[in-house]
Amino acid sequence: MRKIEFVSCHKLPERSFFYKGKQFPFCARCTGIYVGYFIFIPLLWFIKIDIYWALLAIAPTMIDGLTQAYFNRESTNFLRFSTGILAGYGLAGLSDFIAYWTVYCFTHFILN
Repeated sequence: MRKIEFVSCHKLPERSFFYKGKQFPFCARCTGIYVGYFIFIPLLWFIKIDIYWALLAIAPTMIDGLTQAYFNRESTNFLRFSTGILAGYGLAGLSDFIAYWTVYCFTHFILN
């Protein structure tokens, strides 16, 4: 599991999950973000996410992370993972929004 080293993550043991005594290659929050992103990317073919819902879904992760960093608050791995899944959902919607408008602008303004 430690072969995935190309992603920037602090990988602190106290903020990571363990499986059979081995630490996950990402912290709990990053694990949630990746799980949420990879679950919701295929669902975007069927369900579109409004940009405001996408940004709203990212907000709990930002609030959790920033309050930990600046207010000396310690979060739980379950909360980190849960808010990470929401952020993955929001990032998937944000990616879809950016891709849609990139293609739209390219086809309507550059090709015409």
